[in-house]
Amino acid sequence: MSGKEYWPAMVKRDGDPELVQQLPLDELLARAEAMTLATYGPVVTYSRKVFIPLTRLCRDVCHYCTFATTPSQVAAPYLDREAVLEIARAGVATGCREALFTLGDQPEARYPAARAALERSGHASTLAYLRDMAAAVLDETGLLPHLNPGLMAAADYAALRPVSASMGIMLESASERLCAPGGPHFGSPDKAPAARLASIAAAGAAQVPFTTGLLIGIGETRAERIEALVAIRDLHRTYGHIQEVIIQNFRAKPGTKMAGLTEPDIDEHCWTIAAARLVLGGEMTIQAPPNLHRPDDLAKLLRAGVNDWGGVSPVTPDHVNPEAPWPHLAALEAATHAAGRTLRQRLAIGPYHALDVERWADPAIAPRIRRAIDSKGLARADNWCAGRGDAVPAIGGGPGREAVRELLAKAGAGERLNEDDLVTLFRSEGDDIAEIADFADRLRRDAVGDAVTYVVNRNINYTNICLYRCGFCAFSKGGTRDLRGPAYQLDRDEIGRRAAEAVARGATEVCLQGGIHPKYDGNTYLGVLAAVRTAAPDIHIHAFSPLEVTHGAQTLGLPLAEYLARLKDAGLSSLPGTAAEILDDEVRAILCPDKVTTDEWLDVARTAHRVGLRTTATIMFGHVDGYRHWARHLLRIRDLQAETGGFTEFVPLPFVHMEAPIWRKGKARSGPTYAEAMLMHAIARIALHPLIPNIQVSWVKMGRDGAAAMLNAGANDLGGVLMDESITRAAGGVNGQGLGVVDMQALAAGIGRRLRQRTTLYGTVAPHIERERVFA
Repeated sequence: MSGKEYWPAMVKRDGDPELVQQLPLDELLARAEAMTLATYGPVVTYSRKVFIPLTRLCRDVCHYCTFATTPSQVAAPYLDREAVLEIARAGVATGCREALFTLGDQPEARYPAARAALERSGHASTLAYLRDMAAAVLDETGLLPHLNPGLMAAADYAALRPVSASMGIMLESASERLCAPGGPHFGSPDKAPAARLASIAAAGAAQVPFTTGLLIGIGETRAERIEALVAIRDLHRTYGHIQEVIIQNFRAKPGTKMAGLTEPDIDEHCWTIAAARLVLGGEMTIQAPPNLHRPDDLAKLLRAGVNDWGGVSPVTPDHVNPEAPWPHLAALEAATHAAGRTLRQRLAIGPYHALDVERWADPAIAPRIRRAIDSKGLARADNWCAGRGDAVPAIGGGPGREAVRELLAKAGAGERLNEDDLVTLFRSEGDDIAEIADFADRLRRDAVGDAVTYVVNRNINYTNICLYRCGFCAFSKGGTRDLRGPAYQLDRDEIGRRAAEAVARGATEVCLQGGIHPKYDGNTYLGVLAAVRTAAPDIHIHAFSPLEVTHGAQTLGLPLAEYLARLKDAGLSSLPGTAAEILDDEVRAILCPDKVTTDEWLDVARTAHRVGLRTTATIMFGHVDGYRHWARHLLRIRDLQAETGGFTEFVPLPFVHMEAPIWRKGKARSGPTYAEAMLMHAIARIALHPLIPNIQVSWVKMGRDGAAAMLNAGANDLGGVLMDESITRAAGGVNGQGLGVVDMQALAAGIGRRLRQRTTLYGTVAPHIERERVFA
């Protein structure tokens, strides 16, 4: 989905450049901080990277630079392949996600040694060698390359785009004056502002996520800085490709021609950062390197408008500023938290562009990006995935937001939260997540008490042959053998036998669902009901998703109400609210384009409620969706419940990605993160309170420890024992085909709660049921 699902669109909101120069510093900083917080809240990002100096040779002679050197000062003109991979592997071992390639500009144009080295390696240019090294790092280590090779044209971007997540070049300054004799860029043809702006424009035309920025304190004026910022702003307005702007302060280095120049102080740096924020707008990512100031100054940089610390390496030094070591990541996190912000890791591609990789990444690299991000477009904060059996991670700390507390108070007063309110809650980080979970848990206690409920049921998936091709479904076989076994369909005798066996094992419910078989019509479902009713006259039949109901009604040419009435007369007791996925047609067009629409799903539920059939409601999240889609889904369920009162429960179903076709094709994320799953359960309780009293956690998706945690975050129900669960297992889930009552009792006891059996409609189970026969 597009980045607009999380990050606000990069619209044309910016400050008047003349006004920016007139504002007092305190007011400038206050405006910049307010703009930053309005877009990003407390989140400050960084990229954990390795720094790969592919070559330190350069045809330019910038008068402040110690990175560029001569052939006599290096062991070889270029790092060889094994040296490159050794750095990258060290990064992988320490949790890095980015490989930053930095190199001099066209060294072969100046140094015979560089030309000879390229010839020996079989490469026509430094850029050709860079392409092969970036490809090697990408393929052999999985690190996402970010490339800083200097000036490039359209053909260069086209060649490098398939092996990199992003690229960059510092504009540094738009002042031609600095290229004149005596200026810092004299003798450096690649630093000509017109050439650099043309290169940045070419990146935009090539749809490359791009990093650029200013180097301040090298002799430019404030007015010239504003001129450079306006030039960047105008290019971004045209192409939308600038993922971040770095405001870097000049450091005087011994041995350079500018060693005696006075460095800009912290106030000057903050003035320029704030000016960048106002000129570029609240939505632009503004970066300042955290290693070029004292640790005590980091809070000042954040207040000036910084929302990103750039790349920080636990492995390699800052080769451009070797005298300034990176801060330890723990120290950086502590300093960020001390300033009231939360530190989050991003990828080499910024979050806004990562959420729209269809446009901003080459097809060769887009799947790697999708699989590595969360719903914000940031790097997944943990290695947990739904259905995989992973250990439950800790929820990271960090300061809370007043906006979250205000929304919780609003919900506590009984007000309906709107779409923007819910998006704000879903964007939560750190301590806000714990506060939301605690609030949801209090609502749960007030609504339904402390009992953890469950139903003894059996799943009967009567066929896995299906006409539809939902991108998330690994259960459907389409009539052919697939990864998880052969296609099948159960006959009526077998369906009846399984229903009778369920009764014998203590079940009070059978749940029947299947694929849309090409030979099935509305009479098929009536026949399934007859088979179950004959074999198990008293069991509760919870059957047929809105998709199956719609198919049955259409094949018989009946209105929904009439067909649902026939199903009810034939013994149907209630409907599962599956096939909902995300109730937003923007998502459905990608995820399940041939399935029922949002309005059709809601119409089936509404009609079922009107004919006296209760239903559940679900959401299946964490694939191609975003927080705004989640909010719309919850509100559509809430509003229908306010109208009909027919939903018995709401069930969040985290996307299980491992065998899902859409994930295997690289078209979906790897399910929600653990924090997002917790937020979904908690926010569902808050958004639907008090209209839907029961929030169910799927132990199949969340695992036992995850289910226990959700029961402390707003959920009150464990669902069914699910004899013969098969749909999640087909998607790669490993959490078993059933969870016995003894295990459920232990799970509830582990969080200090008691277990209580219920009926499908949350009634009390008749006392004559023999509990010892219950599936264990």
